[in-house]
Amino acid sequence: MANLSKERRDRMIAKLEELKLQHNDDASIAALNEIENALREKKYGLVWEQHSEAVDDMLKENIPVLIADPERRLCKDENLPWNFIIEGDNLQALYLLEKTHRGRVDCIYIDPPYNTGARDWKYNNDYVDGNDEYRHSKWLSMMRSRLVVAKRLLNPKDSVLIVTIDEKEYLHLGCLLEEMFPEANIQMISSAIKPSGSTRETQFSRVDEYIYFVMLGQAYPEDGYVDMLYDDAENVEVASVTWQGLRRRGSAGWKRENSPGGFYPIYISVTTGKLHSVGDAIPLGVDRNTVIAPEGTFCAWPLDPQGNEGRWQVKPERLREQLEEGTAFLSKYDIEKQTCSIKYLKDGDRNRVLGGEFDTNGRDSETGALIVVPKRLKNRRPKSMWLMKTHDASAYGTALLSKFIGVQKFSFPKSLYAVQDTIRFFVSKKPEAIIVDFFAGSGTTLHAVNLLNAEDGGSRRCIMVTNNEVSETEQKEFEARGVKKGDAEWEERGIAKYVTWPRTVCSINGVDVNGASINGEYFTTDSEGLPIQMSDGFKANVKYFKCDWTPRKPEDYLLSNALCLHVKELIELQTAREVDGVKQVLILSKSDYKRVFENPEAAASAENVWVNENLVFSSAEMSILREKNFRYIPREYFSQELKEVGEYV
Repeated sequence: MANLSKERRDRMIAKLEELKLQHNDDASIAALNEIENALREKKYGLVWEQHSEAVDDMLKENIPVLIADPERRLCKDENLPWNFIIEGDNLQALYLLEKTHRGRVDCIYIDPPYNTGARDWKYNNDYVDGNDEYRHSKWLSMMRSRLVVAKRLLNPKDSVLIVTIDEKEYLHLGCLLEEMFPEANIQMISSAIKPSGSTRETQFSRVDEYIYFVMLGQAYPEDGYVDMLYDDAENVEVASVTWQGLRRRGSAGWKRENSPGGFYPIYISVTTGKLHSVGDAIPLGVDRNTVIAPEGTFCAWPLDPQGNEGRWQVKPERLREQLEEGTAFLSKYDIEKQTCSIKYLKDGDRNRVLGGEFDTNGRDSETGALIVVPKRLKNRRPKSMWLMKTHDASAYGTALLSKFIGVQKFSFPKSLYAVQDTIRFFVSKKPEAIIVDFFAGSGTTLHAVNLLNAEDGGSRRCIMVTNNEVSETEQKEFEARGVKKGDAEWEERGIAKYVTWPRTVCSINGVDVNGASINGEYFTTDSEGLPIQMSDGFKANVKYFKCDWTPRKPEDYLLSNALCLHVKELIELQTAREVDGVKQVLILSKSDYKRVFENPEAAASAENVWVNENLVFSSAEMSILREKNFRYIPREYFSQELKEVGEYV
């Protein structure tokens, strides 16, 4: 797409060159050169090259609409409000949300692409990498166009925009937010998301990221439960211990040769699935296949998903000791693949448990692990540096997501509890809050909203927007096989259908993608103080919509007829109710009216009625509609588009 700033500047400079030919005296040339220098110089403040997007070009000739996917609908309780997942370009979806939610949203939480230069996000259907000289301006153009609409969605009297970011763009983002929200109270905090650190060549190892809070009107962070990790005399309590995976992961130090003492077999019974014993470490150069497992067991080794030899985090004698005391346990195994997953406590947590800092409540009857009782500090003002174990993206993002949908389906998901805590500070006293996330990714935000509702019985609702892109690797693999975007195989592997929707369904139903019950508890309790079991799922409803287009100036039909086909989705989105044709009724034609109101049973069932205002009714029919407190389809849905083609006055 076009670089609009550069095109405009080039046109002006070209015009100056023409003027120099026409006015070539010294004074004119000096004046024109001064103008040219001013055009080329850097201005003070946030200045970047503006770019148009493919969606901008589509909007010139088309109107965005929504289409419901009848195969992706989950209803746990018809009396509860509906949540929504919208698949499509988020700018396209935001224009539709503006029709239904202008000034109504309590909280927008977004985790946009961080623009790391590692080809981790797309702009105009192509991945942006570190060699793109307009990488930063493309990112800023992309963000600004979306924030312009997002601002119109927020309730100006009391709402918050929350944006996560890292060091690559946080300065640019801060300037952009200051420019776009001059009336807001803006604060940036630092949140530790990977205590072990992410190695950066020639740089400090990064353990944190940043979160901008743009607080509008009366919005401010409420006091509440805050999981503390500060090891000083005043703040010594933490939410809970963190059970870590025993196999070493990460970008460095994970291979067998990095710690030969950490390469040893763990023997699992093939009949009971129980842990039989822990073998001894084998030296480098010894083939693991020469190790003979005790009869009736198989050897589980620390291998990565590709079968490469890695290592366990602790040596065998230490693991035996922790298994004995209950600070390590077998969490899962696979007899066919001959793999297992061991969870254990690292030194800090282990010492806190064994030292009595945490209470324990016996052992788990199946795994033998100590049941550690969580601790929480209540009613503390949140600080600007968050050091919370539950915000560890590896343990409570990647690992938690894998429990529901399997491994390696999404890179770098946020910790569920990090998102929950972040939005909790602004919606804890708003049990019917509307939360929007238009960079939904794996779907953590809706998961977090459902968990908040499970805590206090709220009926907050969430609208998530995500595209259905595949990864760059998958895209290349598909294209090599002739699979194109839009083909069924491509679409089913896109993030919306392959990650966001399955994660949402599984978390609500309390099962994994194979239908097996999810073991474990969330690190929180319900209104009665009881642990919330993952297997219980949530009382929540969710619908799946997809963005589409209809031409602004159709040749063969009236635009109003085409748009009527998409009114139902907008009503559902706006009201969080399902237009089922029984209790929630849409009257687009006189035949719709007759079907409902000339049938006494159907008429009695109708609770809310929306009517096409172009229909003409008799006084008797209007009287029946008034008894139902009917309302006309809101004009803001498509009135402007219809005016442009002369179909609405």
